[in-house]
Amino acid sequence: MGIMGFLRNRAGAIIIIAIGLAIVAFLLGDAISSGRGFIADAQNEVGVIDGEEILYTDFNERVEQNSQQFKAQMGGNLNAQMQSYVVENTWNQMQSSVILKKQTEKLGIAVGNTELFNIMFDNPTQQMQQIFTNPETGSFDRNTAINSRKSAGTDPSGQLEKQWLALEESVEQERINQKYLSLIKNGVYANSLDAKDDFTNRNKLVKFDYVVLDYASIPANQVKLTDADYQEYYDKNKFRFKNRTETRTFEYVSFDASPSKQDTLEAKAKIDKITEGLRTSTNDSLFVAINADTKMPLTYQKKGALEPALDSVMFTAPNGYIYGPYFSGNSYKVAKLIDTRVGPDSVKARHILINPAAEGGVDKAQAKADSIKNLIAKGADFAKLAKEFGTDGSKDSGGDLGTFSRGAMVPAFEDAVFAANVGQVMTIKTQFGVHVIEVQKQIGSSKVVKVAVVDKSLAPSSQTEQVAYQKAQSFLSEVSNLKEFEAASQAKKMNKLVGEDVGPLQASIPGLEDARSLVRWVYTAEKGDVSKEIFDIGDKYVIAVLTKIKPEGTLSLEDVKKQIEPAVQNMVKGRMLKEKADKALQGTSSLAQVAQKLGKAVTPVENIVFANPVIPGLSQENKVIGSIFGAQPGKLSSAIEGEAGVYVYTVKGFTNPPAFKDVAKAKEQLMQALSQQVDGAVFEVLREKAEVKDYRAKFY
Repeated sequence: MGIMGFLRNRAGAIIIIAIGLAIVAFLLGDAISSGRGFIADAQNEVGVIDGEEILYTDFNERVEQNSQQFKAQMGGNLNAQMQSYVVENTWNQMQSSVILKKQTEKLGIAVGNTELFNIMFDNPTQQMQQIFTNPETGSFDRNTAINSRKSAGTDPSGQLEKQWLALEESVEQERINQKYLSLIKNGVYANSLDAKDDFTNRNKLVKFDYVVLDYASIPANQVKLTDADYQEYYDKNKFRFKNRTETRTFEYVSFDASPSKQDTLEAKAKIDKITEGLRTSTNDSLFVAINADTKMPLTYQKKGALEPALDSVMFTAPNGYIYGPYFSGNSYKVAKLIDTRVGPDSVKARHILINPAAEGGVDKAQAKADSIKNLIAKGADFAKLAKEFGTDGSKDSGGDLGTFSRGAMVPAFEDAVFAANVGQVMTIKTQFGVHVIEVQKQIGSSKVVKVAVVDKSLAPSSQTEQVAYQKAQSFLSEVSNLKEFEAASQAKKMNKLVGEDVGPLQASIPGLEDARSLVRWVYTAEKGDVSKEIFDIGDKYVIAVLTKIKPEGTLSLEDVKKQIEPAVQNMVKGRMLKEKADKALQGTSSLAQVAQKLGKAVTPVENIVFANPVIPGLSQENKVIGSIFGAQPGKLSSAIEGEAGVYVYTVKGFTNPPAFKDVAKAKEQLMQALSQQVDGAVFEVLREKAEVKDYRAKFY
């Protein structure tokens, strides 16, 4: 994080806000919106939520805010999967915000000014605490929060004011939503009969013997499935086959453009030459800037901060030591130890930032900084001067930057404060301006090293890529439909792969890390279409054909036929085994006789409760355990088709639980359990009732 990023977090100059993240209780992280479509009347419309149009410009601004926060949390840039997650999460946030806001407005739920001030500064919400936590104390920094709010109106860019208004709206809506959910939770009730029933289900024990004819005992090749069998299972279980959003399946072939042996040899020759150059270099920073693929500033780092290969050698090596070349992360690398020293682990400092743009140039800013430094040397109050001359958010707290460790500041600033003496006042230049700095405290002491690393990524040469692309072009010229695609891939002995049930906003599929361009094409194609273009994905050139479209809503039997085949097989096996068990039951009066006829063992089970309907060693058997708890002890059951097989049982007895005494406590526990389900359940119901149209696939 750069110095300004640090200052902004500490002093409130810029607050990164992701509004939906504050409403944690109402977000369904993996929820997928219903009612998606892919043709919108308005070109700038990213979707419609419960009648409210969501414009791309507004939605994308929220995506950018969430992306920035996600970057701050994860570090570095976002890959395709991360960006897809941010877009999906932002959409869920937007749904939550719109749908819940409409409900709360109908009821007239509001937050007054006094209450809003209280939940922002006196009894701050979790969001406020996250933004304004003092890193030294771990507690909410009320003064910093209030000072930041006061200074918002004086920010020339207006950005801080805009962000504070968004934060206030977020905190206010969060409290409104909490009130709304409290109303619903207060309507959730469990009476004494509910509590007693729950107590019995969890504590009444049953002991029984059973015989099972398991489905696995019949090989799949001995089961002949008919269309009627599939139809029967489908009709009974149609409710299971609801597709929340349209999905599509495609086949594809890929042509490898990864680096060849010759490419590897050439890359190795380059890094060998660079190694000799680094060994004799007298300006290592410049050498890295010119030769490295990854331009990183040279900073002192503690043990554990370097990659493992370097971390194990650089802290005991002499200055000038060269490590490598070595291969790491698809790159050839070489490293040089520039310097080793012992320095503090963290520093407490304050500063006064002079803005060159406001002073008429860097020279004038430097002169002003030197004058301020001289005043401080003569005894002037640093904090007062910071408030008078500082140009960043820290000025309202006397220039205080708090305590920070290595890596929090830009290199020039960091090198200065970590190398200085406590009490030293100095001026330095960074890309943000000229700083007057006072080092107030240094904490800890550790060996640190400055290491120059030059990397050269192993990439395919243009010749390698050209050969792979020509092969892909040749293949594409031969195919224009599914039949030709199948024939060509077979003739050329291509390994044909499948992207199955891919969603409209999916960013990757197994084997293709960043497949967004391919998926976008898939959702513009018709069934049987072959892609007209060759997709450049990673180190592969890809050609695809769309083979299946599963629409939103209840899927057809044809769409789920392959998916339900194992279950249909078990259904047919169940009929076969039930017929066998029914014959064994004829003329018998005991489970032992049934077991003898079937050639199976009797298995005893005890201490099973209704609330946990699992038969040890087999599976969860809701139907079987439900039947057992409704049976008479000592009576031979009929044959029952369960999840793992066909069962015949005899109940040996029930053990009733102790007397149900603490009814009030049991009711409270049951109500608490029900209340915990309210947050997600309420939003799910509201979301299903709201008409949602999703056009995001046009934009992302």
